[in-house]
Amino acid sequence: MDSALSTVGLPLALGIIMFGLGLSLTPDDFRRVGQHPRAVVVALACQLILLPAVCFGLVLLFDLPALLGIGMMLLAASPGGTSANLFSHLFHGDVALNVTLTAINSVIAIFTLPVITNLAIAWYDREDTVSLQFLKVVEVFAIVLVPVLIGMLVRERRPDFAARMDKPVRIGSAVILAVLVIAILVDQRENVGDYLADVGLVAALFCAVSLVVGYVIPKVAGIVESQAIASSMEIGVHNATLAIYVAVEVLDSTEISVPAAVYSLFMFAFAAIWGYALSRRIRSASTA
Repeated sequence: MDSALSTVGLPLALGIIMFGLGLSLTPDDFRRVGQHPRAVVVALACQLILLPAVCFGLVLLFDLPALLGIGMMLLAASPGGTSANLFSHLFHGDVALNVTLTAINSVIAIFTLPVITNLAIAWYDREDTVSLQFLKVVEVFAIVLVPVLIGMLVRERRPDFAARMDKPVRIGSAVILAVLVIAILVDQRENVGDYLADVGLVAALFCAVSLVVGYVIPKVAGIVESQAIASSMEIGVHNATLAIYVAVEVLDSTEISVPAAVYSLFMFAFAAIWGYALSRRIRSASTA
């Protein structure tokens, strides 16, 4: 990937996205865990334990090359993206739960993302070529949490500004992700056909499984419909920008970022189709 894009554009892009997330958060979003403990615990268990296990199973089943396998596990370890809140709102999910899950998981991921990624690196015995060291973890910690904290501070002091910026930041986040995906695919254009053949089906399956598991498991656990929808969107719509940043800037491998880029090609379309299907089912049930 072009050096200016990777060293300046990518950190700046992630910083803007995390600042936008901060503009939507308040300390009450973290305290809300006590109000909906079951929904939060079930969703986090799916996102932090079940989905990485499912992703690893897909990686083994399809016998992915090492760097693409590591990229898939990095994606699985990434928290929910800011767009999850938008999809949840569109399809009558509990947006407050989305905000809470995003806030908590963005913090937890600082610790779980390096663990899961390093386990994947160790599985492929690639310690000689890629690694996720302590200083790099601190770097990710800073670029994720510092903009979030600044955004929260701005919201506390200028709530009117935070409200006005909500829609532009969401649109901007989607545009930034689209630019990153295009840049990665252009950078890897000589191999993009092979990558899509290798990881396209895995990424699509993982996206579909994430959305379905995120809804079905909470429903089985007795979570109400709106919270199950919120959980589904939170688990299915990953923060692909963070995964791309870690791959390119921390692991110094554009190839590892390819699964996140490919996943993004499916993510928005699948989330919209799934949300529409859920909405139709709910409407049908209410009129029956």
